[in-house]
Amino acid sequence: MTTAYNWQLGREMDYRFEGGGAKRQFAAVFNINRCIACQTCTMACRSTWTFSPGQELMWWNNVETKPYGGYPRHWDVKTLELLEQANPGGQVWDAEDADDEAPYGRFEGRTIFEAAPPEERAIGYLPHDEEWKGPNRFEDHGTAWSAKGASLPEHEGWFFYLARICNHCTYPACLAACPRNAIYKRPEDGIVLIDQERCRGYRKCVEACPYKKAMYRSSTGTSEKCIGCYPRVEGTDPLTDGHPMEARCMAACVGKIRMQGLVDVEADGTWTTAREHPLYYLVHTEQVALPLYPQFGTQPNIYYIPPRWVPRDYLRQMFGPGVDRAIERYTRPSRTLLAVLQLFRASQQMIFSFDVEEGEKVAEIEVGGDTYEVFNDTAVGFDADRHEIVRISVEEPLYERPLKVNSI
Repeated sequence: MTTAYNWQLGREMDYRFEGGGAKRQFAAVFNINRCIACQTCTMACRSTWTFSPGQELMWWNNVETKPYGGYPRHWDVKTLELLEQANPGGQVWDAEDADDEAPYGRFEGRTIFEAAPPEERAIGYLPHDEEWKGPNRFEDHGTAWSAKGASLPEHEGWFFYLARICNHCTYPACLAACPRNAIYKRPEDGIVLIDQERCRGYRKCVEACPYKKAMYRSSTGTSEKCIGCYPRVEGTDPLTDGHPMEARCMAACVGKIRMQGLVDVEADGTWTTAREHPLYYLVHTEQVALPLYPQFGTQPNIYYIPPRWVPRDYLRQMFGPGVDRAIERYTRPSRTLLAVLQLFRASQQMIFSFDVEEGEKVAEIEVGGDTYEVFNDTAVGFDADRHEIVRISVEEPLYERPLKVNSI
């Protein structure tokens, strides 16, 4: 083991390899407040990548209903229990120690790497075959029913949808655990892949990944996982004329909950400062998008805008101590944030930077007892060469059809 700096934890941690190992990093933000669990993303991924024999129970993308759902069943609860057993009562955050380099404070507990026994690279478990069945188990199951109805800030009875893919972590547990060195991060985009020629199906990656996004395929005797749709990321699709393109699950999203891109990273795995990049702006500037279970220590690169109506303690366990600030900023967004939120699913081509053109005031609404002004600003998205690829306003334009629609 060596040490690596994990900015999500606010400290160095034990890890098998040094540094982040990529020049750019595949990353995305999912806005849970918008997800309707239509599973369009799930089927887009499945029809593209996992429709072959031996992949019947493989769902590289899935949408599960929290708090009761999970694929495989109870994947997160089991990992949290293993960490608590290894460090009883010590899995806590010092949120008072937050600054620009450690926006969530300092995690005082143990990561999956630090809690592992000497003979293992990461703490983990192998799910039973039955646990992989029913990827949408407990869909739409809430915690309670209330005759009084529901109101913000927290609902008495609640559930929410959690869309998940491989996090293409900066410090992947699957990579650290593989005895064959068959797993690697691509330096050009940070996408984590499994070399099928080297893999021997030991399933150490399945055991170690706390998100359970490495999966064993019995028909080939090897493990497989989400590949980040890297041919599209490379720009090989003719639709975008050689420019990086969003993955299939991103591009198919009906609820417009997803924004994917590539961010520049430093040698230690931290993101290069780029306030004009929409993902950097959401994650670092506004801090409205949070990592999923940052305490695991993998530094995941899929971020979530947490749901407003869910009890805060549950969300803090899932997304860390930045939850309250993230929900406050999402509920009362700045003018720039409100404009950037319009860019979700506005283009299949990746957005590398944005501008906001200010518009007129269009409304005054009450949010939490305070008056909130809405401006019809326009968000403009650009590609890596600063060419405009999308332009969208806060107030959706209204178009009136002509009286005569067709000749019939």
